[in-house]
Amino acid sequence: MTLLRVASYNIRKAIGTDRRRVPERVLEVLAEVDADIIALQEADRRFGVRSAAIPPWLLDAQSPYKAVPLNVHHDSMGWHGNAILVRKGATIATHDILHLPCLEPRGAIMAEVGLNGVAIRVFGMHLDLSGLWRRRQAAAIIHAAAARETMPTVLMGDLNEWSANRGCLADFARHYSFAPCGRSFHAQRPVARLDRIMHCGLMRLVDCGAHDSAAARKASDHLPIWATVDIG
Repeated sequence: MTLLRVASYNIRKAIGTDRRRVPERVLEVLAEVDADIIALQEADRRFGVRSAAIPPWLLDAQSPYKAVPLNVHHDSMGWHGNAILVRKGATIATHDILHLPCLEPRGAIMAEVGLNGVAIRVFGMHLDLSGLWRRRQAAAIIHAAAARETMPTVLMGDLNEWSANRGCLADFARHYSFAPCGRSFHAQRPVARLDRIMHCGLMRLVDCGAHDSAAARKASDHLPIWATVDIG
């Protein structure tokens, strides 16, 4: 049995529910969740040079994580706001960006990570507000993930889907299992399951949830979600 904890967190460019940008609060929440691999959304500022919402020096000095080096924009952590954090001792075999069909700028990212003696492939995503475009984006991600079906795969992110089991959720469900993490939006009064974690049949879900703490309710308008999986 090899257990890994994965998490997904829309950090809203480190702007909290008090409208203050405080990246240290995001790191505090990540420390509480204590995941091995984290998919972040809105990890870069939206305008200008799109610099990382969590400065690299701060991530290095005050966390056990490093960002998967996507090498797209010099000052950014991610691609269209998507980033993947892994523990500093993890190895990154390969990584890639995915160009998605979109009405507004959207993308997804992928990394193959070695940790605790196992390899896992992780997709991070932040899908469109439009249901039609979400389904097109889901199809593109499913197609990309199918290229290497023999590797344990987790897909995580903010799917922006308000329905319970329709739209892109139904599309993903034909290929992957959903971790029932619970409601994650809005952080101060969670009413919607916008954030999702999905996994393939090569791993077993052990536990999952939405991380609701005083720090999490203030650091972003989303709560982080997490799942512990067993990769045999």
